[in-house]
Order: sequence, then structure tokens, then C-alpha cells
Amino acid sequence: MDELIEKIVAFRDERNWSQFHNPKDLAISLNLEASELLELFQWKSSEEAVDQKRDEIQDELADVMYYALLMCHDLGIDPRQVLLNKLKKNADKYPVHKAFGSNKKYTEL
Repeated sequence: MDELIEKIVAFRDERNWSQFHNPKDLAISLNLEASELLELFQWKSSEEAVDQKRDEIQDELADVMYYALLMCHDLGIDPRQVLLNKLKKNADKYPVHKAFGSNKKYTEL
């Protein structure tokens, strides 16, 4: 993960783009890229979108990860640790014995 973040930061810094990458604008960019990912599924079933737009889906996922990892770097957040922490919180909110096979939100379990 560290090597990947180093490459992302180097890519940005070689272009002098850090001046544009404050947390607010990174969050906006992350959301815009997520919306572009979502657009690939519009008016299609999941299967159709994946079959027809797989390369584009990969590119948009990469863009989302790019901005998420840049935000982590710039804010001093360890992406591995926050993911592990969030998995733990979700495990507490969605215990297997209540959530197994259910799509209900934790407040409805």
C-alpha cells in the first residue's frame, strides 16, 4: 500500500498539482469520479454494465481509489488501519446471526 501511495503522490507532485488538492477539492473529485462510475450502470442491469463497460469500470474505480488514497496521504490517515477499524465497527453493527442473508440496515435488524 505504501508503494502505491508513493507512486500516486509522485505522479501528482511531478505535475505540481498538490496546490489544487486540498481536502475539500479531493472530496469533490472523489465524488465526481464515483458518479462517473455510477453512470456506467445507468439504464443497464448490473450484468449488462459489467459485460459492456468493464474497462471503463476499472478506470473509474482507479480514479476513485486515486483520490481516496491521496486524501489519506494528505490527511495522515492510514488507509489499511481505517479499513480494518471500519470492518470492526460494521461487524458490531451487523452481527452474523442477525445480518446473514439480509439487506436490512443495522437499525432494522
